[in-house]
Amino acid sequence: MPIQQAIWQLGDKPTRLTPSSLATEKRLEDLIVADPEILNASWMIIGRQVQTDYRGFIDLLALQPDGTPVIIELKRDKTPREVLAQTLDYASWVEELNPGRLQTIYEKFKGDSANLSSDFSKRYGSDLDEEAMSRDHLMVIVATELDNSTERIVKFLAKRNLNINVLFFQVFESGNGQLLSRAWLVDPAEVQVSVTDGSERDGVWNGEFYVSFGEGDAQRWEDAVNYGFITASGGSWYTQTLNMLSEGDRVWVNVPRQGFVGVGRVSGSPVPASEFIPPNSLHSRRLVEIPNMERYRSSGFDENQAWFVPITWDKTVPLNQAVREVGFFGNQNTVAKPKSAKWEHTVSVLKRRWNI
Repeated sequence: MPIQQAIWQLGDKPTRLTPSSLATEKRLEDLIVADPEILNASWMIIGRQVQTDYRGFIDLLALQPDGTPVIIELKRDKTPREVLAQTLDYASWVEELNPGRLQTIYEKFKGDSANLSSDFSKRYGSDLDEEAMSRDHLMVIVATELDNSTERIVKFLAKRNLNINVLFFQVFESGNGQLLSRAWLVDPAEVQVSVTDGSERDGVWNGEFYVSFGEGDAQRWEDAVNYGFITASGGSWYTQTLNMLSEGDRVWVNVPRQGFVGVGRVSGSPVPASEFIPPNSLHSRRLVEIPNMERYRSSGFDENQAWFVPITWDKTVPLNQAVREVGFFGNQNTVAKPKSAKWEHTVSVLKRRWNI
């Protein structure tokens, strides 16, 4: 059944706003380019009306923080199944792109002096991994509604790890102009966690979770060791995968560019910084109330706030003793369930090194 959206103006008597529409599909595209957070605050748009070799045009092309591409097709009105086939066709073309073609697309979008690798590093604090282009892409159809058959097909493909989703939007009239609402067909976290490494599609997960811990001014590995936690912040792309973890799960923690620094067991559910009480805290104090831990404080309504998962550590090492080897698994997702031979190798080596 298609997702329905409605908005009420609150007052003594709530007033339901009248549904409206945008004048053109280009208007929606303009709005997203002006504020990509309409789709996802963590995505970086790198192309608009990108011409493929098959005579079609991709409405918007973006990158996720781990470098995987996002193909975005915008449809202002009801979306027929043909749009789904078109999106899949575009994804097959993007899969063959090399870094040079991506740079050309980015220059056309941002200007001749734009440098994709440099701008990506400035935004995300990491290098653009060329291998990410060969990983499973994310395909997003943006529409006011879907016909029932298309909705069934999208859900079928998503359940079978084809990374496709639909963002429904609706425009409403208010006294101050138009309002825009949105709703995802499939939980974005469910789609995101399957976008890891293209070689993993037929692999078997070994039951061990991978965790990426972003060491920096906002969060420090030393704090995580002393107070027993892993954390993520910066928006839903980084924090939503924490919900994959359940009590008792084992996590292997990697600090990007430095190496693996610890392994432990999950001892509780994810909570925002304002509610997190470290398992190692005296007198059951919240982390943000502990001296020198104020850096983790943020507004309870801040989408970028930090989230925490309590961990009982089995083994930790300082950053200067991080284990890093050629052939180790790495990924920008905060939590992942890798199925690749690289992950099997990584866990095997770490077990030997740390006598786990």
